[in-house]
Amino acid sequence: MKIKCDSELIKLNGKLYPCSTSVTMDFIGGKWKTVILFHLKDGSKRYNELRKSMPVVTERTLSLQLKQLENDGIVKRKVYTTKPPLKVEYSLTKFGKTLIPVLEAISNWGNQICESEGEIVKVEEKKPQ
Repeated sequence: MKIKCDSELIKLNGKLYPCSTSVTMDFIGGKWKTVILFHLKDGSKRYNELRKSMPVVTERTLSLQLKQLENDGIVKRKVYTTKPPLKVEYSLTKFGKTLIPVLEAISNWGNQICESEGEIVKVEEKKPQ
């Protein structure tokens, strides 16, 4: 199904979208969703692993974004309760894995821009106050 962005709307999950690009951006838009998904593309990660790999994201933002991705069926959350401490892992669902080529294309484009225009700056770890 190819939709023209000028006169037709797409209805998906009860929402109306002007074109397929807006559908994609509803799922992965925002500053952190694509970063989270990129870190999950190679396999499951625990919450703390994700947190350490993205030191500048706040815990609240990470939790909210993971919840949205889970609600959208892109990420699955698995809780292990057999023995303390509680262990929670996040991974891409089958639907979420369909985004891997998109994530890699976004990353490749970003790498090209960074190589030609950017510089690497080391992030200092936050120390408890």
